Amino acid sequence: MTESRLNGMVAIITGGSSGIGEATARLFVEHGAFVVIADLQDELGHQVVASIGAEKASYRHCDVRDEKQVEETVAYTLERYGSLDILFSNAGVVGDMNGILELDMDAFDDTMAVNVRGMAITMKYTARAMVARQIRGSIICTASVAACLGGTGPHGYTASKHAVVGLVRSVCSELGEYGIRVNSISPFGVATPLACFVAKTDPSTVEAQTSAISCLKGIVLKAKHIAETALFLASDESAYITGQNLAVDGGFCSVVNRTY
Repeated sequence: MTESRLNGMVAIITGGSSGIGEATARLFVEHGAFVVIADLQDELGHQVVASIGAEKASYRHCDVRDEKQVEETVAYTLERYGSLDILFSNAGVVGDMNGILELDMDAFDDTMAVNVRGMAITMKYTARAMVARQIRGSIICTASVAACLGGTGPHGYTASKHAVVGLVRSVCSELGEYGIRVNSISPFGVATPLACFVAKTDPSTVEAQTSAISCLKGIVLKAKHIAETALFLASDESAYITGQNLAVDGGFCSVVNRTY
């Protein structure tokens, strides 16, 4: 029997219809949470809810760039479940793959709008709800190894993920007064549908590429590993952890493989 680590807690997960968000939604529910999946992939979102069970999960169409839609998603969560304890702000895009010489600035702006503005908006309305109800909640944002190192992703994506970590640290300094924790997770290359689409390859190839350059051998990075990290940061097990960017990268950002 699964130990309940989020018993009765309520979470919003953006980008929860597939990949890391879906894995996290399923794991949170396994540990006793009620989950609102907020995404643009309506069909997939409804499928995830149906497979989890409508008594524990629900779906909301939400474009995180749109402040009104985010506000309405938070209001829906509060009306349906009566609380909001956890935000996993996970929605994101990779954006333009061109180098700086051919960079599409409209695509750059859209990447920043989703990855940074979207995080700021979801944090804003979640924090308002938590403060108003005196909830000592947890806000978790998905960053990336591209927030730690240059050259691991496109320019717009890398800039946006650096900004996410800065936003997390800045918001943490404000919300600590209310007992609200704010952290980010920086995954290495997970074979999500988005990653496979961008790389134009299959999950096994993405996983092989990640494993080949990871310091930690004998394990393949999966979406469930990121979900388990989110579970830790959402639960009371991380009660005194805030303002951190936790890299789930097999040591990629911290060490180099020995050559001797």
